[in-house]
Amino acid sequence: MEKELIIHLHEAMTQLLSGFDHLPCFEQEKDMGKINTILNLVAEKLKSNYPYHHPLYAGQMLKPPHPVALLSYTLAMLMNPNNHAIDGGIASSKLEKEAVSNIAYMFGWDDFLGHLTSGGTFANLEALWICEKMNPGKVIVASEQAHYTHNRICDVLKIAFKPVPADHDGVMDTAALEKILKDFDVGTVVVTMGTTGCGKIDPLTKILDLQKRYKFRIHIDAAYGGYFKLATNLSAETTLAFEQMHKADSIVVDPHKHGLQPYGCGCILFKDPHVGKFYKHESPYTYFTSDELHLGEISLECSRAGASSVALWATQQYFPMKKGGEFAKNLEKSRHAAIKLFELINSADEFFTFFKPDLDIIVWSLKGVSSKEISKRNRRFFQKAAQLNLHLALVNIPQSIASHHCDIQWDSDDLACLRSCLMKPEHDDWIEKMFDIIQTSIKTLNV
Repeated sequence: MEKELIIHLHEAMTQLLSGFDHLPCFEQEKDMGKINTILNLVAEKLKSNYPYHHPLYAGQMLKPPHPVALLSYTLAMLMNPNNHAIDGGIASSKLEKEAVSNIAYMFGWDDFLGHLTSGGTFANLEALWICEKMNPGKVIVASEQAHYTHNRICDVLKIAFKPVPADHDGVMDTAALEKILKDFDVGTVVVTMGTTGCGKIDPLTKILDLQKRYKFRIHIDAAYGGYFKLATNLSAETTLAFEQMHKADSIVVDPHKHGLQPYGCGCILFKDPHVGKFYKHESPYTYFTSDELHLGEISLECSRAGASSVALWATQQYFPMKKGGEFAKNLEKSRHAAIKLFELINSADEFFTFFKPDLDIIVWSLKGVSSKEISKRNRRFFQKAAQLNLHLALVNIPQSIASHHCDIQWDSDDLACLRSCLMKPEHDDWIEKMFDIIQTSIKTLNV
C-alpha cells in the first residue's frame, strides 16, 4: 500500500507544481544522501512507538489519518500555507471555510461563525473566552468528569470555575447542577459529548430544561464524540442528546479524532455569528490583498497550518458526512465493537464493567477484595496484555462513581481501571482476537 500511495503522491505533486511552470527555474541546495540517512534514522526511532495504526492498539484516543488526509496534507506542505490571512493561504483558506461549513451543517447550523484550530484545547479556550465576553464575571461550570482543560482554561482567563459532581453513570448530576445554579451566578454550562475517560454523554436534554429556568449559555465540548451525530446505532437517550446539539451556543469538535485527520486539527463553532465582534483587531501588515473575511480576523490563534484544512476538505470529499454513508457506518462499527467487547467482558467471571458504552469506549476491571489490590492487579494486567501485543489504557475512576458498580473494600480514593478505546472501524472484526488475548493475559497473571 505504501508504494501505491507514493505513486499517487508523486503524480499529484507533479500536477501541483505544473501550476508554477511560468516562473523561472531555481534549485534548492540539498544533500539527498544525507536526507536519506536522516530519514532512515527517524524511521528507526519511530519504531519505539506503540502500534497506534493497528487494531490491537485499543488504548488512548490515537487513530491514524486516512490516506487521503495524509497525502493531501503532505501535498499542501509543499507550499506550507498559513491560514491566518488569505494572502498566506489563498486556496487553503477557501477550503477551510468549506470544510468548517460542512461540520456546522452536520450539527444543523447554516448561519454560524467558526474556524479550525490547532486542537480541542484551543477551540475550547476560544469558546470559554467568548462565554466570558457574553456573560462577564459569571461562573462557568462543567462536570467533574469533563476534560481538565476547562478548569485550567478558566484559570488562564481568570474566570470563576466550579465543577459539578458526576452521578454513578459518570455524567453530570443535574440535581447537583441545579443546586449550583441556585447558589451561584452561572453564565455557562459546559456539556461534554464524549468524556475523555469513559466516552460518556452528559444529559443535554435535562440541561436544556434547566436553561429555560436559569438562563445560561450552553457550550458543548464534543471534541471526542461530535461525529457520532451521524451514527444510527446509539441508545435512544444518546441519540436524543445529539439531535438537540443545535440548541447550544457553541460547539467544539476535533477532526483529528474521529474525523480521520492528522494532529492538530480542532474546530470551534458559534451559533451567533455576531460574536465575531469580540475578535476584531487591527493588523495592517497582514490583511492587504483581499476584502474577504480573513480567518485570522475570527481566531485567537495567528499562524495556523493551512495543510490541516486541505486534508480535512479532501477527506470530506472522500467521505461525505451524512447518515447512512460510509463515514457514518465506520463510526457505527466502532460503537458495535465496544458493545461486543462490553458483553464479552461482562460474561467473564474475572471482570466487571462500568456502564454500558455510550460511544466506543468501555471501562472495565478485574475483580478483587480492596480498591488498592484491584488497582494493582489492573496495572499488572495492563502490562501482561501489552506483552501479548494488546495495548490498552488505564483510567482512575473516583470512589464516588466506582462504588456504585462494585462491592469492595475502599482503601484508596479511586480505582485504577482498564480502558479500551475502539476508535478504528477495524476493531469490529478484531474483538474476538482481542478477547482471546485478554483471557490469555488473565492466565499468565495468575501464574
